[in-house]
Amino acid sequence: MTLSPHFTPWTALLGGALIGLSAGLFIFLNGRIAGISGLLGSLLARQGDGRGEKLLFIVGLLVSPWIWSLVATLPESRFQAGGVALVLAGLLVGLGTRYGAGCTSGHGICGLSRLSVRSLVAVCCFMGSGFAGVYAIRHLLGA
Repeated sequence: MTLSPHFTPWTALLGGALIGLSAGLFIFLNGRIAGISGLLGSLLARQGDGRGEKLLFIVGLLVSPWIWSLVATLPESRFQAGGVALVLAGLLVGLGTRYGAGCTSGHGICGLSRLSVRSLVAVCCFMGSGFAGVYAIRHLLGA
């Protein structure tokens, strides 16, 4: 594995700080965890309160790369997997968020920062699954 020559730790640090700030502000101002799968799921289910701020949070996630592109060049995105593999991976992630009652943002960012044991177990499970999946695909299947 090699790092991109365009990688700078400062942009990664700034991005992480902005994620933490937005998650912290969301819980402070709304009293809700900023778990993206939960926010999106409640918007698609058309139920519950706080739909406006949930929608704005999701729109902010979608618009932020465009805003960043006004200031700096976005990094090139390359996928080594085919379309079928990407769709299958997306479906498996969606299934995992339903069974795990949350996603990486809900458990990994918000849950771990609150020292939640349940979130620690969830993060260990999906990180372990990711490691095992990459190992199986690259080393056992040779893809």
